[in-house]
Amino acid sequence: MWQLGLPWALALLAAAASSGPSAEPPDPTSIFADLSPAELRAVRTFLMERPELGLSPSRGGPLAKNSLFLVELLPPKKRSALRFLEHGGARPRREARAVIFFGAQAEPNITELAVGPLPRPSSYRHLAFKGGRAVPFWARPMTRLEYDLLHEALVAAMAPLEPLLREATGFGFQNCSERCLTFSDIAPRGLGPGERRTWLVIQRFVEGFFLHPAGLEVLLDHRDPDPRRWAVRRLWYNGRYFGSVRELAESHARGALPLARLPEPPARHLFSSYEPRGRFSSGTPTEVHGAKVCEPQGRRYRLRGNRLEYGGWSLAFRLRSSAGLQLFDVRFGGERVAYELSVQEAIAFYGGHSPAAMQTKYMDAGWAMGASSYELARGVDCPETATFLDAYHLLDADGPVRFPHALCVFELPTGVPLRRHFDSDFQGGFHFYAGLEGRALVLRTTSTVYNYDYIWDFLLYPNGVLETKVHATGYIHATFYTPEGRRYGSRVHSHLLGNIHTHLVHYKVDLDVAGSGNSFETMDIRFENISNPWSAGAR
Repeated sequence: MWQLGLPWALALLAAAASSGPSAEPPDPTSIFADLSPAELRAVRTFLMERPELGLSPSRGGPLAKNSLFLVELLPPKKRSALRFLEHGGARPRREARAVIFFGAQAEPNITELAVGPLPRPSSYRHLAFKGGRAVPFWARPMTRLEYDLLHEALVAAMAPLEPLLREATGFGFQNCSERCLTFSDIAPRGLGPGERRTWLVIQRFVEGFFLHPAGLEVLLDHRDPDPRRWAVRRLWYNGRYFGSVRELAESHARGALPLARLPEPPARHLFSSYEPRGRFSSGTPTEVHGAKVCEPQGRRYRLRGNRLEYGGWSLAFRLRSSAGLQLFDVRFGGERVAYELSVQEAIAFYGGHSPAAMQTKYMDAGWAMGASSYELARGVDCPETATFLDAYHLLDADGPVRFPHALCVFELPTGVPLRRHFDSDFQGGFHFYAGLEGRALVLRTTSTVYNYDYIWDFLLYPNGVLETKVHATGYIHATFYTPEGRRYGSRVHSHLLGNIHTHLVHYKVDLDVAGSGNSFETMDIRFENISNPWSAGAR
């Protein structure tokens, strides 16, 4: 009996503690805090119980169903937030943004709802887009269910090509438990509105499979909600296009197809492996620890919920599931300098000779950059001294999912003085030397969006400078090498082309310097040709 009674006792104690006179009021900036697991569950339960929505679980079932795809915080409007933060106004209503796939109705679409008030939701309203247009069902992000169905459809369609694939790569799709082939999908999924057909890059499933294309790319049409109607529309193999699987298979059977035979991958020291190997020619030690960050007198920053304080800085932060890090109410010396600084989108445009390469234009928020924030490694991704924070996301799942150590906070020596001066007496001595150590506080997370790993940093400096950085690492998005491909990239391995591409990262920057009514302008410099006032005739 005690096992049943204990949770109730703990709940009563927690309730008493939260309502007692010693309980601290919530920090005002908690209006920007991410939804808690309890709030995420409450929103999902409320929506699942609405009969008019007709929602089904995210996992399993058909694609043509109504399902809850995403739940995240819907931040309050700026005007009501400032009224609360600065003028003692009412606390803004706490709401969630919910994205629903309505696939089981006459006109399938994607709908966004505002759900509240939290923590006990009782109503919802539609969030309309400009012009009142609906988002069509074919424009939805991919789900795990659709990826599973896509893999099943691809395996079935590739059956006639199994002899070709085994001969050329030593790997296959059919009845596969090892030495398997896999695929990477690219976007956009078509050339115009209404399409949902994706080029799939076939790869050998080894460590770093992104760098092991098999020379085959397949265009699979999967717009129809019924996977039985999906079909392969085109194929590209080793520089040649084919109209059907049968055409390619028959070309191979006749011996008319130039095969791109790939070498057997080594059991150890595979080039795409992350296993450290090799030595530097200088002979300096590489197998001992390098420099480390230390805090000899403890931390110089403070975390209180979603509020971060450091020197003259204070701010609220959250990890938005769909896009990533957001800062709110950013203050220095008690004065707000920005209402919001946030990551919005990361885009990569590619060029190439193969269809997948020339079609690739990734918009990474479509892969939920914030919910791609996997565990940070202590001592590598962040210093050993860092503070690590968990995140919770409800994305394409039937409940909140914990992402351990998704963010970290640490103070970092910059290696450059914040300021310094050597005051020389110009006689071999000096009057004084003065300097300040350069340090910054770093708030960091990562987004592993397929092959790329983005490292997102916000840095706070003690002199009032705020910097944002993004580092791109992981694996390159590469395609199969053909001589024609050299126009669009570099040959980085025997059968591998590193495709030309460019990155575009978009931040939202809402500065509130000296109030919210400020404006922004740029200034240019130009030469001015005037008479010299102290030397006649000179210009």
